[in-house]
Amino acid sequence: MRIKKIRLKRIALSLKTPFKTHQAEIVKRPAIIVEIEDAEGKVGYGEITAFPSPFYTAETTDTAWHIVVDILIPSIEFKEIHHPNNFHEQASSFQGNQMAKAGLEGALWDLYAKQQGVGLARLIGGTKEAVKAGAVISLSERMKEEIGNLLSQGYERFKLKVEKGKEEESIAAVRSLYPDLPLMIDANGMYQAEDLTRVAAFDEFGLLMIEQPFRAGDFYLHRTLQEKMETPICLDESIESYEDAEQAIELGSCRMMNIKISRVGGLTEALKIHDLCVEHHIPVWCGGMIETGISKAHNIALASLPNFTLPGDLSGSTRYFEKDIIKPFIEVDRGEIRVSDENGIGYEIDEDFLKQVTEEAYEYILE
Repeated sequence: MRIKKIRLKRIALSLKTPFKTHQAEIVKRPAIIVEIEDAEGKVGYGEITAFPSPFYTAETTDTAWHIVVDILIPSIEFKEIHHPNNFHEQASSFQGNQMAKAGLEGALWDLYAKQQGVGLARLIGGTKEAVKAGAVISLSERMKEEIGNLLSQGYERFKLKVEKGKEEESIAAVRSLYPDLPLMIDANGMYQAEDLTRVAAFDEFGLLMIEQPFRAGDFYLHRTLQEKMETPICLDESIESYEDAEQAIELGSCRMMNIKISRVGGLTEALKIHDLCVEHHIPVWCGGMIETGISKAHNIALASLPNFTLPGDLSGSTRYFEKDIIKPFIEVDRGEIRVSDENGIGYEIDEDFLKQVTEEAYEYILE
């Protein structure tokens, strides 16, 4: 791939409104943008989507920066990388730090697609011309208004963040106004074993699914709950690798799976998990991380694969931010987002705005 330069840019984008879950409230979204340049001046872009504190996974923005700058970049033999899969193979010798790995690998995938003169979606076997948009609804007093606005744009699936002990109240509030809304809830692992019977009773709400009821890695409790429920259980935080996905399927811990490129360590692993789920007839969808357009573009490419049969956390550029760092912005049209036919991720970078929001930069030049 003739890699010559690697650049990191730590940025922060202000949210239009705070995003609140039972774990945290996000007002400003930090991220690390990865740029990998080849000998001809082509640049691939990736994004490290870790949060400032370890409330979602163990990684943070600071730890990811450290892992990339001090460990991955000095250790990876970039001159031996001829395909993004080669990075995945080399990086697998380091434990965890999936988001740090995913950011670097994402930039390599974008660069490789540009070198091949093809869109990323087509490169990985995507077949869709457009993907369905889905929305995440945070804990907010503006919840009802927000849902109404999103419905008018054609969003087809709504994920409601819930707070323990107030789930029925939140669901009832939505159902009272939108009885037929395609609705799921996301627990982000807040339940314990003593909540099994209570959560199983949520069957009465007719939900599309319940996402990650128990803590990450607890395949036993998820299997026990799934055996008690008609509502499909979907795993998110529990799936950080192909092996995790394989274990969840073999144990019957879920009937659906959320695949996030960042959470599983990159697109290479995400593709393997997708194919595993195809083999076992497990529907999948693409999760989101309140990310910039760079990461969204990677997600759109992934969601263009055949087994992404459910609308993911796929939204337009202005869903959370007044301004995105890509151009043109990603737009939702009648509930769909077009899969770009342009090379790579299909979007250009707004260099002026990126420079404006950059708080720290790092450059590594290969000899």
